[in-house]
Amino acid sequence: MKFLRDTLDKLKPTFSKGGKLSFLHSTFDGFETFLFVPNQTTQKGAHIRDGVDLKRTMFTVVIALIPALIFGMWNIGYQHFLAMGQESTLMANIWYGFLKTLPILIVSYGVGLGIEFMFCQLKGHPINEGFLVTGILIPMCLPPDIPLVLVAVATAFAVIVGKEVFGGTGMNILNPALTARVFLYFAYPGDMSGDEVWVSAPKDQWVDNFSGATNLADVYKASSEGATEFVSGAGGTLKASAWDSFLGIIPGSIGETSTIMILIGALILIASGIGSWKIMLSTFIGGYLMGWILNAVGGNAYYDMPAYYHLIIGGFAFGAVFMATDPVSATQTETGKWIYGLLIGILTVLIRVYNPAYPEGIMMAILLMNVMAPLIDNYVVEANIKRRLKRVKV
Repeated sequence: MKFLRDTLDKLKPTFSKGGKLSFLHSTFDGFETFLFVPNQTTQKGAHIRDGVDLKRTMFTVVIALIPALIFGMWNIGYQHFLAMGQESTLMANIWYGFLKTLPILIVSYGVGLGIEFMFCQLKGHPINEGFLVTGILIPMCLPPDIPLVLVAVATAFAVIVGKEVFGGTGMNILNPALTARVFLYFAYPGDMSGDEVWVSAPKDQWVDNFSGATNLADVYKASSEGATEFVSGAGGTLKASAWDSFLGIIPGSIGETSTIMILIGALILIASGIGSWKIMLSTFIGGYLMGWILNAVGGNAYYDMPAYYHLIIGGFAFGAVFMATDPVSATQTETGKWIYGLLIGILTVLIRVYNPAYPEGIMMAILLMNVMAPLIDNYVVEANIKRRLKRVKV
């Protein structure tokens, strides 16, 4: 590390003001602060002394994502060999999934960071570490066989339209990773829906009786065919058991299937103080309550599905833990966090059941509440002001 530090110190004058490559100062500064803690300190004025800067925050979130990412790689391989009717080992599954996931990660980071570097160079702004998380979130919410050109297009759209037009890191009103996913869902639906996109194997080579359908697709199909009773397990409304769904041994996006691995990530975020446990918990509560209400209403297999199933299928857990808690696009007030999370959970289940065209309701629910977050905070603050004014008058 000393050699690297000495090398950067020697190169720094070249990229500083007056140097031959001073126009690349933002790029050099981005690499330097990525590798080492910035050597600038506040000289005057009020400021907060805290060791947790943006880089440490982003790295902590990446660490929290690793359990779900590694499991996702294993599951890609597991589903592949299962579809092909072939025997496989733990390492064979992980290796196959790694080879499928790595190119998507490379394209996501390459395109996203390239655009961010370009914007920072044009504006003369320092490069922030915000894309460290976005660059891994985008691949994790995509199918394993998504064409790489679509990953590039979606990432570019998310960074430019979802982030840079609002002013860059910390100014966006929408979660960039979800912006990429929703763009692909509406622009290229054939690559984001259908049984065959969730399993990395040619459908004409699948063994008999294998289904690449997600849990959400299974229950929607059953309800649309007139099934009025929900049956979990092989041959029922939902082919995967609740336990398999909780573990994540099911077809789905790269990093969204395993609820247990996502909850491990949630514990890391909560313990580090980076993720809001209030948003996570209220989202799960909202989803469960809406599912319970629909159970009481009844009508078809979707209504009849036990409320807790909504929390362990699709991308509900992943969205609640890693997307809804985005500190930029989420609510900031403590009361607002409860309201924000509850509404996300409620809307997710409502969208799933009443608008099957968007089976992954968590995606639409979070983006809608991203837009509403400032309004929620405004009403919470106004209510606090009115309450305190009443105390003064008394």
